Amino acid sequence: PMIRSCIDAPVLHSARLTLGPILPEYFDAFAATMAGERARFVGGPMSREVSWRQFATEMGHWSMRGYGNFAVTETASGKFIGLIGPWSPEGWPEPEIGWLLLDGYTGKGYAAEAGARARDWAYSTLGWSSTISLIDERNSGSIGVAKRLGARFERPYTHPRFGELQVWRHPSAADLAAKTHENVIALHEGAGS
Repeated sequence: PMIRSCIDAPVLHSARLTLGPILPEYFDAFAATMAGERARFVGGPMSREVSWRQFATEMGHWSMRGYGNFAVTETASGKFIGLIGPWSPEGWPEPEIGWLLLDGYTGKGYAAEAGARARDWAYSTLGWSSTISLIDERNSGSIGVAKRLGARFERPYTHPRFGELQVWRHPSAADLAAKTHENVIALHEGAGS
């Protein structure tokens, strides 16, 4: 019998999405995206065999680090739409929030929505105080997601395998908490007038 998942990942929710364990049945959709041009900024395009190894890496990251990318599904349809979450493989300059949406799911705000939820979880549960996203400077879509999440370009970074990348720094846990506090005060003051 097929094991559904050996990953002990929590299940998180956002307005439209569910973030949970990576399941073996998601592999075909993952491999299809990794075979295409959309995968050029994450090591692709790649063969099905290499995609399998990458998928196994995604699952194994949870075992080795205790966290990793979540499988993201549309809550309403249950469709698997991508991998988004905290990521820190060997050779990364520091832990990041990363995102990969499958073909057909870009342009809907899903990456920013799931990225924000995953970042909140990394700050509140993993105890991270800060995080980055590593982005290829030609990946305008991913840069747009980082900006929507409040990240700012910090510096260039040369990765031994992926080459020239950019470090985008997310607002810290303290900055996000202060902003939430300011918003609550503003709402309270607005309600009293």
